[in-house]
Amino acid sequence: MALEHAILVSLLEKPGSGYELARRFERSIGYFWTATHQQIYRVLKRMENDGWVAARDVPQQGRPDKREYSVADLGRAALSSWLHEPIEPESVRHDLAVKIRGAAFDDPAALVTEVRRHRAAHEERLARYLAGEVRDFTGTDARAAGVSEAERELQHAVLRGGIAYERMMIAWLDDVLGTLARFGPDS
Repeated sequence: MALEHAILVSLLEKPGSGYELARRFERSIGYFWTATHQQIYRVLKRMENDGWVAARDVPQQGRPDKREYSVADLGRAALSSWLHEPIEPESVRHDLAVKIRGAAFDDPAALVTEVRRHRAAHEERLARYLAGEVRDFTGTDARAAGVSEAERELQHAVLRGGIAYERMMIAWLDDVLGTLARFGPDS
């Protein structure tokens, strides 16, 4: 997937400025596709030049005008074309897994701190996902005005995938820690 497609999806959900897009990436899309503010601005400019997005200046009180982007017909067509193309299943490329295998040739117990650090990061991400699920998909605020049922349900399906992934990683890291404990200094 190209950053362009993630931006198009975000702008179809809600038009916004480059700054607002960057904030959305930090809050939701960025859990699955990361981009820096600079990358987002650079790609937005290219997309505007290519006719994929339209921009308009929005006056603001007490602040400079902001540039708000929305998806143009060419952008919608590009996204539609990409959505209909087959993609290959992703291969896992996991540095920690290689370190774990390599630990057999060194001191396996030396990897415990690193595995615990990764586990804590996955626990933190899981907590953010679960909080986001409560915030965005339960209660009266869950049915935001102007959001279709398909959009809402598909956003939730992606979040549930992230939650399942984080739970799987935590379980796997617990298994790794248990395995590493068998090769500690007292074994």
